[in-house]
Amino acid sequence: MQSWTINGRFLTQPVTGVQRYAREIITTIDRQLAAAPADAEPLAVELAVPPGTTVALPLTHITVRIVGRRSGHVWEQVELPRAAPGGLLSLANTGPLWHRRHIVCIHDANTRTCPQSYSASFRALYRVLHPLLGRTAHRIATVSRFSAAELVRYGIARPEEVFVAPNGHEHALRWTPRHTDATRRAAGPGTIVVLGSLAPHKNIAMLLNLAPRLAEHGLSLAIVGLADGSVFAPASEPSVAAGHSNIHWLGRIPDDALAALLQDSLCLAFPSLTEGFGLPPLEAMARGCPVVVTDRASLPEICGSAALFAAPDAPDAWLAHVRALHADPSLRARQIAAGLAQSRAFSWDRTAARYLAEMRAIVTPARSSPADGEAAA
Repeated sequence: MQSWTINGRFLTQPVTGVQRYAREIITTIDRQLAAAPADAEPLAVELAVPPGTTVALPLTHITVRIVGRRSGHVWEQVELPRAAPGGLLSLANTGPLWHRRHIVCIHDANTRTCPQSYSASFRALYRVLHPLLGRTAHRIATVSRFSAAELVRYGIARPEEVFVAPNGHEHALRWTPRHTDATRRAAGPGTIVVLGSLAPHKNIAMLLNLAPRLAEHGLSLAIVGLADGSVFAPASEPSVAAGHSNIHWLGRIPDDALAALLQDSLCLAFPSLTEGFGLPPLEAMARGCPVVVTDRASLPEICGSAALFAAPDAPDAWLAHVRALHADPSLRARQIAAGLAQSRAFSWDRTAARYLAEMRAIVTPARSSPADGEAAA
C-alpha cells in the first residue's frame, strides 16, 4: 500500500483563498478515498499537523497526526519531512525543500509580478523558496494555465514539471444565505460587492476613487476582507475619504453572510492587476451574482464569456458596466445564467481526482530507488 502525508501547516494560518483550496482538496480527497471501489489501488493517507493546531477538518478516511514540537517554517522544513516516509503533498505555496516524492502547489508568482503588494520579508522568502521547490519537488501544481506560464517564465519550474489543478465551485453551493446586521444594511440592488484587501495588486483603490461618480447613479460599494500585515505591504491611501457615505467597510464576514450579500446585491467587481486564479468571481458566479472583472492575468481563463471585462486602469469602463447592469435587468439575468454555467467548469471533485492520479503515479515500485526511500536529505 502506498503511503502519503499531507502537509497540514496551513491549518495554523488565517483562511484566504490558498487555505480554502487546501481544505477543499483534502476533504474531497478524503471522500473519494472512502468511496473508492475495492479494486482501486489503495493509498494510506494521513494529515500531519503542528502541535497546537486547533482547526479540525471533517475527515473519515484520512487520519490526522500531530508531528514534532515546533511550528512555522522550522516545523515544515525540519520536522515534517522526517514524519513523511512515503509521498508528501503540500497545497499552500510552501513545503519541505528536500523531500524526494513531493507534490507542491504554488498558486501564483505574484511576488514577482506585483512585488509592491508584499512585505519585504515575505517577498524575499518566496523569491528564494519557490525556485528551490521547483528544483527539488517531483511535481509542481498550480491553479490556472496563466499561473503555470508565470511559474515557467520566472524560472520557478520547468514546463514538464507543472500541472494545472484549479479551484472548484462546489463549496459556495453549501453556503446558506444569512445576513449579519452589517451585510443587511450594505446589500441592495445598487450595491457592488468588492472582495479583497487594500494590497496594491487588488486595485481596490480604483473603485474607491469612483465612489462619488457611483453615488450620482445610486450605486454603492461593499468592501469585504482584510489584509494580513505579515504578508501584504501597506497600501497607499485612496484619494477618496474612507468614510464616504456610499462605501461600506465590512471586514471579514462569514461565508453565509457573503452568500446573502452576493444574492441581494447588484454584482461583484474584481479589479485585480494579477491573480493566480481569482476565486471570488467563481464563487459569485456559482451563487448567481453577475461579475465585472479585470481583463488581465487568469480572469479571462476563469470567467470565460460569463463576465463583463474591463481594464484595471480604465475606471470609465467599470462605471459603464455597473451602470448597464443596474439599468438593464435582462442583461443582468443573462450574466447570471452564463455565470452559473461557467462555474460548473471548475470542480473540486475533478481537481482532487487529478491529485490522486498524480500521487499514484509517483509512489510506485517502478520509480523507487534507495535514494528515493529517504524522506529527507
